[in-house]
Amino acid sequence: MKANSSLLVLLTVTNLSACAIPQQVEIIEREQRRMRNDISSMQSDLEAIRGNQADSRANMQQMQRELNAIKDRIDEARVQMGKQLGQSSREGDQRVKNLEGRLAKLEEDLTKRDEELRQLHEATQAAQAEQRAEAAAAMEKLAESNMAESDAIRKDYEAAWRPLDRKDYKIALSRFKDFLKKYPKSKLAGNAQYWIGECNYALKDFGQAIVDFDTVRSKYPQSDKVPAALLKQGLAFAELGEKVNARLVLQEVVEKYPQSPEAARAKQRLKAIES
Repeated sequence: MKANSSLLVLLTVTNLSACAIPQQVEIIEREQRRMRNDISSMQSDLEAIRGNQADSRANMQQMQRELNAIKDRIDEARVQMGKQLGQSSREGDQRVKNLEGRLAKLEEDLTKRDEELRQLHEATQAAQAEQRAEAAAAMEKLAESNMAESDAIRKDYEAAWRPLDRKDYKIALSRFKDFLKKYPKSKLAGNAQYWIGECNYALKDFGQAIVDFDTVRSKYPQSDKVPAALLKQGLAFAELGEKVNARLVLQEVVEKYPQSPEAARAKQRLKAIES
């Protein structure tokens, strides 16, 4: 009985062992398949990553080539801009030099013009002083002389002279003209004609002044106003820009009346015209 019981136990254990082994093998095989699948999936992922890395590397290389090309274009543009800027700078420098040259010429012309104006101003001042001196001398001579002039003639002459002394040239011009109409044969007629020319000269009617001064010479050749009339006629020509006529008349003053004050002024004016 005991032997049979032992055999029965042994058989039971053996059967249980035979059933357990296949189950374990199946579990192991299933795990192996799963692990192989995982490894295969990982390998696929790795290959995909490697492919992406290759694409990325290719893209980066293409971007680098494009960047280098852009740098080359930028460098070329800088070179071209430098050339253009250099040319523009040279052109600007030349324009500055041209402007500086023009400015220097303008300053030179302005200096020359200032000198001419100064000389003209001095000549005008001298002429006015001489005119006043001549007028005073004429009035003194008139007062002291024994000319056979009536009181009415002297009063009319003085009446014409007073506005001239005040530089009221239009009124003086009208009165001297009236004087000549009333007293064409008066010994003061030559003086009156001269002052008519002076009035027109002061009013800048130089063309008419030339005619008036020429009348002194032609109609009153014995008048002591002839040298002054010639001088002012030459100055009137100069004011009109007729330098040839101005030189001819001023040279006539120097040659015909070399010792007169008018000759000295004529020489001064000739120098200014010729310079």
